[in-house]
Amino acid sequence: MIKKEYIRSVLNIFASSPFKPLVMHANKGGDCVRKLNESLLAFCDGDMEKVEALNHEIDVIEHEADVIKQTIRSELSSSIMLPVHVIDLLNFLKPQDSISDDAQEVSFWLTVRKFEAPDDIRDGFRELMAKTLETVELYEDLVSTLGELLETSFSKRDVEDTLHLVVKVEEMEHQVDVIEKDLTKMIFRNEDTIGALGVYHLARLVRSIGDIADKSEHAADRLRTMILRR
Repeated sequence: MIKKEYIRSVLNIFASSPFKPLVMHANKGGDCVRKLNESLLAFCDGDMEKVEALNHEIDVIEHEADVIKQTIRSELSSSIMLPVHVIDLLNFLKPQDSISDDAQEVSFWLTVRKFEAPDDIRDGFRELMAKTLETVELYEDLVSTLGELLETSFSKRDVEDTLHLVVKVEEMEHQVDVIEKDLTKMIFRNEDTIGALGVYHLARLVRSIGDIADKSEHAADRLRTMILRR
């Protein structure tokens, strides 16, 4: 029932603007990461019951994102006219879809083991997650400009504003990368306290959270290509 309702909803929106479903899809990714932020904070506080509950919520949102993605792809295979190249749009959609996928993966890995590490590592995770969420939400702002670009027929000023946001997403992802590397080193320095299995679990979480920001940067780069090649 949910899938049929979503397909109908996306099709109706697609009829009015080919870019609005892309914004819907980006926002689903953002919703996943916002829920993941809640889950990470609960994980750091030792509230595994909340972590489990949020994991289920993220699964639902990720499925909704998949339905939107599948509907967009099916519509693009028809004779619909677009102001950009279809292949560029699909190349942009793929890394954007990975944002919700990666958030779902991190959410699952939060459920498999309790957090047991020094407070400085706990603080590092909070900082990493906060900066990753900030990156994703800036990326959402970027994607939201697609509708404005369409309405103004890609005016030079609006294109420049959008491309400026792409650069800001790239800068934000770099900040996440720096935090990710520092936190990984901190985890390995505390192997005697955390244990080998704990190091593996936490290091994997760090890498996977960083991947979310990386996918946002990748999608932003593909969006830039899509706009410049139109």
